Amino acid sequence: MKKVKPDPDFIFEVSWEVCNKVGGIHTVISTKAQSLKQTLKDNIIYIGPDFNYKEHREKEFKEDDTLYPEFKQKAIKRGIPIRIGRWKIPGEPQVILIDFKPLLKNKDAFYAKMWEVYRLESLYGADDYHEPAIFGYAAGQIIECFVKDHVSVREKVVAQFHEWMTGAGCLYIEHHMPEIATIFTTHATMLGRVLASNGEALYDNLYKFDTKEKTNQYNVSAKCSLEKKAALAADCLTTVSEITARECKQFYDRAVDVVLPNGFEDDFVPEAGTLKSTKESSRKQLKVVAETMLGYSLPPDTLFVGTGGRYEFKNKGIDVLLDTLGQINHDRAMEREIVAFFFIPGDQRGPRKDLVNSLAKNKKDEALVTPFITHYLGNVDHDPILNKIKQVGFTNDAGEKVKVIFAPTYLTGHDGIFNKAYYDLLMGLDLSIFPSYYEPWGYTPMESVAFGVPTITTSLAGFGKWVMQIAQNGKGGVEVIDRNDSNTSELVHNMAHYIQRFAQQPDEVIEKYRENAREIAQRALWKNFIGYYHKAYELAIRNNMSKGKDKHEIKQLQVARTNELQWRKLVVESNLPADL
Repeated sequence: MKKVKPDPDFIFEVSWEVCNKVGGIHTVISTKAQSLKQTLKDNIIYIGPDFNYKEHREKEFKEDDTLYPEFKQKAIKRGIPIRIGRWKIPGEPQVILIDFKPLLKNKDAFYAKMWEVYRLESLYGADDYHEPAIFGYAAGQIIECFVKDHVSVREKVVAQFHEWMTGAGCLYIEHHMPEIATIFTTHATMLGRVLASNGEALYDNLYKFDTKEKTNQYNVSAKCSLEKKAALAADCLTTVSEITARECKQFYDRAVDVVLPNGFEDDFVPEAGTLKSTKESSRKQLKVVAETMLGYSLPPDTLFVGTGGRYEFKNKGIDVLLDTLGQINHDRAMEREIVAFFFIPGDQRGPRKDLVNSLAKNKKDEALVTPFITHYLGNVDHDPILNKIKQVGFTNDAGEKVKVIFAPTYLTGHDGIFNKAYYDLLMGLDLSIFPSYYEPWGYTPMESVAFGVPTITTSLAGFGKWVMQIAQNGKGGVEVIDRNDSNTSELVHNMAHYIQRFAQQPDEVIEKYRENAREIAQRALWKNFIGYYHKAYELAIRNNMSKGKDKHEIKQLQVARTNELQWRKLVVESNLPADL
């Protein structure tokens, strides 16, 4: 007889990045929501933090007082202030935002309980540990209360917790309401990211690290403890790539159950005509800003390349990209000029006034002092990118083939210099480059190919690994360059060679590259990846049901044993025959 798949009737998805855009996890959850809502309707609720200020809420959250008003009041009376409404993304799913700060006063009691039950370490946690931990704890309580009030005991419930910041919720549910199937998803291991950021040879030494020693060395013992305890407690452990799956096995002592590759929806990609006009407009703006900073005109065929993302100097490969551009700059055989844009948000203090004035006057005959940066920057003398630019020897003079421009600001369309959103400027590039060292997935190259912009990534990025698995590497849309702990010089040489070769290609070849990029993007849509999530739901429910069966059997044995002991006592006290 064929087994029926145990599909969930109700899902809770908990993340620090629900209605709170911090990084790639926000993209994962928000773009996936539409695909899940098609089958689950309103039987999926997202839970995120409420920082209790208007701007944060109104940007992505729309409160709806008609949704579960009695439950909301019950939660508030219990001391957990919540707001219920809709997430302002496609599909407008239901969302609960939790104001966790009133619960911080109870953190010691919670930690004591978690130490007693799970041996969770929290002694050396700071505010950046306490706030997410208590948020997760509150999320667990909210799920427990909601299920008791609004979900039938016959319905199968799944609660998915993303990253260590929600791990306390996973532990709470496992302890207080174990009949709920739990999934813990790590998008990057805490220790892996820390080791990579601090120059450790993560991949060469992965199986040699003393985990306890390293968590203490880098003062992340509390975060790593919460992450590991949640990973071990969950009914199903998932991550986003085989790269982080290896880290999970080593750092958690548990193999990953399901790998969940990150997809996206292409609803942010404009129609062909609009995309073409945006590309032309953005390319023109990139050229205007560059010429204004440099003080001279650029040739019409200047190659515009760029990178973007979080300011992680080593993990994102910013260091090796600058070395690569430096190598190209010293190659006198290079004929085509290159302008490389670094769209990396930093500690910016507003647009440069001299640049704003020159742009307003259309002045392009005199280079700016420090023609490398578009905005004022805090602690400018210690900025890694600017220091690397100086170390490599860039001048941005007219005689140099490679020019480097650093835009240390979030590109929302109101930055004061480009006044275009990041995606718009991305469309204006000829080639994007993301030579990551630590990149569990990698949305930035995926976004690039969605717009038909060819990209470079590495074999240490989950997205790069996936492109290799579908046999699309080397066809022009995505170039995956091998990277490991020992081949930095080779990596720089190979990237430089590829960029130079790319610059020499005729227009018809570049157009084929762009078509291949769009083809790869179509294969990365959520409709092709959402099945992995359903597999995780099924496995979590099966494991939970099995665990429930085991608990039931243990309980029966305990009852039988108790009855036997009571009977023996009665026999002894009453002088009855033992076989009565």
